Amino acid sequence: QVQLVESGGGLVQAGGSLRLSCAASGGTFSFASVGWFRQAPGKGREFVAAISRGGSPTYYSDPVKGRFSISRDNAKNTVYLQMNSLKPEDTAVYYCAADYHGPVLQIRESEYEHWGQGTQVTVSS
Repeated sequence: QVQLVESGGGLVQAGGSLRLSCAASGGTFSFASVGWFRQAPGKGREFVAAISRGGSPTYYSDPVKGRFSISRDNAKNTVYLQMNSLKPEDTAVYYCAADYHGPVLQIRESEYEHWGQGTQVTVSS
């Protein structure tokens, strides 16, 4: 049973940085592509970034491109999301998800089989 646990969320001022972690257990993590999604209050969950099994390629949504960076350490079964130049509109619950289907990076929620519980990121203006 694959389990994902996010950490690293918190309260930060606009322009600041946070690094989220997604730690996996119960599966062969290096076989999974991993995505980060977020859900702001009153909105649906949206794709943020994804990383392939080996760490390349990566893919980002337009709102975060150039500010966020996704990476992974398969030896530690962990994926990271470095978030820089944070804006109030980045406020959301951030979720990581794992896709064991294949190597193609996915931006749709339905393609990911395993999800973490989420971590809150709040950016104050």
